[in-house]
Amino acid sequence: MRGNKSLDLCMQHYIKHCVTPAMQKRFIICIIGLLGLFACTGNKKIPDVANIHVNLEVLRFEQDFFALDTNNVTDGLMQLQQKYPVFLPDFIQHILGLSPTGDEVKSDAAIKMFLRDYRVVKDTASGLFSNFFAIEEEVKSGLQFTKYYFPNYRTPEKLITFIGPLDAIFETGLGKTGDVITQNALAVGLQLHLGKHASLYQSPVAQSLFPRYVSRKFEPAYIAVNCMKNIIDDIYPPQPTNKTLLDITIDKGKRMYLLDLLLPNSADSLKIGYTAKQLEGCYANEGLIWSFLIQNNLLYNSDPLRIQSYVEEGPLTQELGEGSPGNISTFVGWQIVKKYMESFPDTAIETLLQLDAPEILQASKYKPR
Repeated sequence: MRGNKSLDLCMQHYIKHCVTPAMQKRFIICIIGLLGLFACTGNKKIPDVANIHVNLEVLRFEQDFFALDTNNVTDGLMQLQQKYPVFLPDFIQHILGLSPTGDEVKSDAAIKMFLRDYRVVKDTASGLFSNFFAIEEEVKSGLQFTKYYFPNYRTPEKLITFIGPLDAIFETGLGKTGDVITQNALAVGLQLHLGKHASLYQSPVAQSLFPRYVSRKFEPAYIAVNCMKNIIDDIYPPQPTNKTLLDITIDKGKRMYLLDLLLPNSADSLKIGYTAKQLEGCYANEGLIWSFLIQNNLLYNSDPLRIQSYVEEGPLTQELGEGSPGNISTFVGWQIVKKYMESFPDTAIETLLQLDAPEILQASKYKPR
């Protein structure tokens, strides 16, 4: 990819042998405002949602959980159960990975060990998130836009923060995250939002779980984005994975379009999870990326091994060269769906979500230069 760096030999070879001089002439470099740091809303007017009321109570579960008396864990959990009747069982079973019907002595011992081992993580989070107001307001704004576009959707009324194990990861339609949506709450795993330079992420064990291209996104700024990704999954559940590259690409594009609607003032680089330079490079090389997919007959390929590098997170998309982001299908799908909605602006969101991928691609007339 090309940001401030030249294309690597792989992409240079592609340009030399697959791109005609006429195509190169038509190629247009598009710098998206300030290296992609600002949200791109185009000419679309952002609706006023100030008068849409949403209930959102912030509960700092990690503060209560780490205040447990380790000499009397069972009684402490019973008290927590009264305050967190839904979240506590989910936390014990699905985040800590303890059996709800297992040996109580063993469970208590495991909880004591976790409290001891993660005390430093909790203390770091307490300092970093001593004031949660700005994040609360950003999430609340996202819920207001959710109610605007999906008035019948029942938005979560609680925002619960917690500290979980490093490997407590949940899959969403737009990638993996340490945050999750429960029956009545958005739950935020602060252990994966301590800042990319946090010492917790520098150890060999942490790096084996989360390479630097992943841990660089463990910033507080991603909390609202992850919350809205979970909201989108709740509204539009993830699709089966045995699909063609085009199906996966358009599905991700729909989710990115929804994310634009719910977080219209957030940076595009945060929403897609690329660095600003990577996003700049994608826009600058959009036509070449698309031509590469077409020339190599990838769009209708459903072989997981063949399309894996285009749909999964990685340090780069190997075939596109140094500087490219992994998961390039998300960027491409995002552009196709935006192009479709620019051409058919009266399309209801619910209708968009039901359209199949080939129909959206054909109607969009997507042909980036």
